[in-house]
Amino acid sequence: MEEHIEQTVSIPRYQQIAVELASRIVNEEYTEGQKIYARSAVASQYRVSPETARRAICVLCDLDIVTSEKGSGVTIKSKENARKFIDQYGKRETIETIKATLMQSITRQKNEMKILNSCLADLISATEHFRSTNPFMPFQIEITDKCVHLNKNICEIQLWQHTGATAIAVKRGEKLMRSPGPYIALTEGDVLFFITQDDSSQRVETYLYS
Repeated sequence: MEEHIEQTVSIPRYQQIAVELASRIVNEEYTEGQKIYARSAVASQYRVSPETARRAICVLCDLDIVTSEKGSGVTIKSKENARKFIDQYGKRETIETIKATLMQSITRQKNEMKILNSCLADLISATEHFRSTNPFMPFQIEITDKCVHLNKNICEIQLWQHTGATAIAVKRGEKLMRSPGPYIALTEGDVLFFITQDDSSQRVETYLYS
């Protein structure tokens, strides 16, 4: 079973609330020493459960941004710590966004590779079917400067004896020479068309470029 890759970044609600409260402190909506909503009021304001509100306040307490005492509510302690928290959170959010983008890219590439593999399989199947119904479908190979038999004629290199292939045409530039005969030389840029006994071009490719 293929591993599921999460494509979206889900930030817990209590963290979102902690960031919003810290932002309000940085923006001086709340000032140091000021008391703000009790836990129940935070829950009501943000329409979350008391437990979610408690966790948000605990985050701020742990970072020395606020203090919270039972029966005394929540008191703003440090604007500077709130600013540091916002900065760190912003960096983390950027990293998470980059990670999510990478995961999306990986998923997209996997899907594209599946499509490519499917198309390739269809192409191979169609080619094999076409060759099975057209037994004289020729192969072709381009003659480059890497050919070990460059500028030698077909008879000289004993193409049929070594590969079982029969040359049926040579294309040179815009000219196509059918039934080229044994004395035509293979020059750079030529395209050799041939048929084989085993319906494979591998022996010819190996012989010409071994």
